Amino acid sequence: MNGLPLRQLLMSLGEPLVELQAAPAGLDVPVRHVAILDPEDPPTAAPGELVLAIGARGRAALPALRAAGRARAAAVAVKLDGPGQADALREAATEAGVALLSVRRETRWEHLDSLARTLLTGPDSAEPGEADTGDLFTLAQTVAVLTGGIVSIEDTSSRVLAYSRTSDSDEVDDLRRLSILGRQGPEPYLAKLREWGVFSHLRGSDGAIEIAAHPELGIRRRLAIAIRSGAQPLGTIWVQEGARPLTPTADRALVGAARVAAGQLVRRRRELSADARLTQTLLTGLLEGSTGPQSLATHLGLDLRRPATVLAYAPAATAERDAELSRDEVTGLISVHTAARHRGALLAPVDSRIYVLLPELPPGLPQATLRDWAQETVDAARTHLAIPLRAAIGPTVPALTDVPASRAQADRILDAMGRGGVVPDVAALHDVQAEVLVSEVLALLHDRPELRDPRLTALTTYDARHHTRLAESVLAYLDALGEVRTAADALHIHPNTLRYRVRRAEQLTGLDLAQPQQRLLAMLQLRLTES
Repeated sequence: MNGLPLRQLLMSLGEPLVELQAAPAGLDVPVRHVAILDPEDPPTAAPGELVLAIGARGRAALPALRAAGRARAAAVAVKLDGPGQADALREAATEAGVALLSVRRETRWEHLDSLARTLLTGPDSAEPGEADTGDLFTLAQTVAVLTGGIVSIEDTSSRVLAYSRTSDSDEVDDLRRLSILGRQGPEPYLAKLREWGVFSHLRGSDGAIEIAAHPELGIRRRLAIAIRSGAQPLGTIWVQEGARPLTPTADRALVGAARVAAGQLVRRRRELSADARLTQTLLTGLLEGSTGPQSLATHLGLDLRRPATVLAYAPAATAERDAELSRDEVTGLISVHTAARHRGALLAPVDSRIYVLLPELPPGLPQATLRDWAQETVDAARTHLAIPLRAAIGPTVPALTDVPASRAQADRILDAMGRGGVVPDVAALHDVQAEVLVSEVLALLHDRPELRDPRLTALTTYDARHHTRLAESVLAYLDALGEVRTAADALHIHPNTLRYRVRRAEQLTGLDLAQPQQRLLAMLQLRLTES
């Protein structure tokens, strides 16, 4: 394998993913392979490799750089903890004679690995229908979760493009088994489908159709839906029923899945991977307010003057680790549910949040409808993935120009929801107005120490040094409006213990909790210790 020049690899991956920090041997160095260097493994490399140094941030990547230089590797990709660390790594890379690439903090290693391998392998090395199927496999798994069935996605020639995992081979019927092993549906059964009029029905319908079980042929019940772009057929999604019946909402899930699959197949057919990255860049820029709406509108043919809304999803604090591990599945679930409700929905994962832009909404769409859509998605994530999500509904704005304002308000809502308290898992601003405003006042106190009462700061410092709980007790007492028994019950202590702690706090600091202003400030400032 001759390899791909580093210059071409960088041009294809682009600045959104990686940035060149050093290239002491030039940009014509051939990249032949991608290798993942786990932090638990000794630093090794091979000639021509692009080494992805996962888990080794900043200076921790120095051994990987030196090993790569000794092995004549092509480049090492690392994530930086801060701008100051780039200088030391650049110096080490130059000394080792190996290129250094810095990877954006929010970039997922598996995504970079997949893209790089696809670029190095090239479309000519794949079998027909096999190139760039990663997203389709994720989609197939998502559809399997939402329908409770066993899924395969095929092109118009009945070649299997992707399929869902299954742990029980007894649930798989002969058609599924033969299709996967042969990468194509068996001709005798395809002839039966033509005889029954299934394909003609699929060509004329946008909805899912049912194919009854045929035990004599070893075939179980199925649902199928056509994948199309306008009038152009692109393929079919098949869902085989396993040991349990399909879910009641399987039909609706297939409608959304077919629309998502259509976008993926169109991109593959037209080789628009670069176009997809451009869409994500323009969408993220619009949400952040760094790019105007005209570029995205022109790129996708959107009407600038139609209403739009941003929905924002984030895992509950207790589920952030699990959600990161299941990020593709969560994103897939959100995309399928959203596409089933809005054909033009656009998704932008940013850090731990997933933003959904709903452009070109019909005028006067009730916010209750958006709430129902978001609640469906949150319920599905809990039911099918066991991941609790929170959803924030940004205001519907009159035009794409105002989308950053909708995203900003959705972020305000999620920030407040993330601070805990009794909040719903789907909310618009009016649902959590008080929580949002208090959250922002606390953020101001956090960033402006001069606005804090030094006596309260001294109280929390005393607790930290002496392992006491005076500040927590004062806050519980104030939250209970001075009801000692209620506050004591909340802390699981005796009322006399609470009285002692409150008096002790007043003695130590000189606070007078009989004064309304001091009570108000204490209620706010002591909440900083909870965040």
